[in-house]
Amino acid sequence: MNGFGKMFSYFFLDIAWWYYQYQRDKIEDELEMTMVCHRPEGLEQLEAQTNFTKRELQVLYRGFKNECPSGVVNEETFKQIYAQFFPHGDASTYAHYLFNAFDTTQTGSVKFEDFVTALSILLRGTVHEKLRWTFNLYDINKDGYINKEEMMDIVKAIYDMMGKYTYPVLKEDTPRQHVDVFFQKMDKNKDGIVTLDEFLESCQEDDNIMRSLQLFQNVM
Repeated sequence: MNGFGKMFSYFFLDIAWWYYQYQRDKIEDELEMTMVCHRPEGLEQLEAQTNFTKRELQVLYRGFKNECPSGVVNEETFKQIYAQFFPHGDASTYAHYLFNAFDTTQTGSVKFEDFVTALSILLRGTVHEKLRWTFNLYDINKDGYINKEEMMDIVKAIYDMMGKYTYPVLKEDTPRQHVDVFFQKMDKNKDGIVTLDEFLESCQEDDNIMRSLQLFQNVM
């Protein structure tokens, strides 16, 4: 697998691992789950808008409420939760970018509805939906393009998050090499930026990336 394919896989691996943590006690607590009484308004609407069943939404909501009793999560709490899953690295910067991607309305908080809508796309959405969401994550300043500085920030954040398991001995220029590979593959017209169309086309031409997208299609 090429360097960028690995980075792309890391992204979906950590999303799926976090998802697993939220529903890991599903079987043990099946009876208790049916007794959950605190639910977001419009559960049926969420079922219609996402690729989750009502039962799955109940499981996810219980996990969300356990971590965020108020029903919403701010960035600081989001970082604290995310850090639990990467004890050997520093996930704060990556969590910041991820939080901004979840917080589509830029309110500074993520509601359960925001959380499951994004999760539905990442785990069970179409190829185009997953890639569009990922592009939005990488497009840090939301100008519709990915430039080298943004990609460098993302790559460094992933390295920091994975910690010693990613690079026991990391060469100083390794992140830059990954960014160069990304742009060699994605920047079709060599203008120094990657558009959504270029991103979609390049990702769909890469078998490793396509396999990464399918890894957790049926995770539940």
